[in-house]
Amino acid sequence: MEQFTTTQQQRLTELNAEPEFINMRFEDPSERDNIFRKTEANLVRRNKEKLTKLLDEGRKPLAIQIEERLKEWLTKAEGFTQVTTPTIITASMLDKMTITKDHPLTNQVFWLDSKRCLRPMLAPNLYTVMRDLNKITKAPVRIFEVGSCFRKESQGAQHMNEFTMLNLVDFAGIKDGRQMERLKELAKDAMKVIGIADYELEIEKSEVYGETMDIVRGELEIASGAYGPHFLDPKWGVFEPWVGIGFGIERIAMSMGNYRTIKRIGKSIAYLDGSPLKL
Repeated sequence: MEQFTTTQQQRLTELNAEPEFINMRFEDPSERDNIFRKTEANLVRRNKEKLTKLLDEGRKPLAIQIEERLKEWLTKAEGFTQVTTPTIITASMLDKMTITKDHPLTNQVFWLDSKRCLRPMLAPNLYTVMRDLNKITKAPVRIFEVGSCFRKESQGAQHMNEFTMLNLVDFAGIKDGRQMERLKELAKDAMKVIGIADYELEIEKSEVYGETMDIVRGELEIASGAYGPHFLDPKWGVFEPWVGIGFGIERIAMSMGNYRTIKRIGKSIAYLDGSPLKL
């Protein structure tokens, strides 16, 4: 029995063919090649139609739509304020997150020099901003940021070196003891806004936070929440209860679009909204 050649399998994968089809078997090479040609032509047409519809009608890829739904919900319904902070952070900020040279995550950091790096997470900057805003206003602070993070992660189907996070923090307005309840409330509302009904909330161990509440769809973690008071807080001058959730925008889009690799939906010059640009 024959299978698609390695080159044919790569092409079919690029065009987002179903895994079951890619693994088909054939009586002989002639049958295989004939089916490959017909299937490739159909998939190319389908991807062209999808790209044309995006350019003529949709205008915004799925990842951008998800980001905008969350931003509108946070600002209009929940009273959060959007902030923008630097992509480059200092080694001392990572130290405060316990990511020292001995920590396993330090090998995933893109270092610019011995004292600066590309941020692997949004939390260090948000810790600083929420603390300072609270000092100024003497009132609860609700903020969020959307931005790129960078990690030297494995090049698997669920990871990229550059990815987009939306991180929200609700600080100093929650009664101590109610943090998990508030986390679940925010998680459920966010999923409703995005349009996802089939998900689970799971408690997991974390390298940084000790324990997190993750939002999982299928086998894919699409968001992760934590809360304080927390052992990291005093290092940042933070002493009030807080909750925070980080949403992986590309992971959510990957899940909603039924893509098998996150690279289709992330920042790319090879793909746009899941479709390859070399057709």
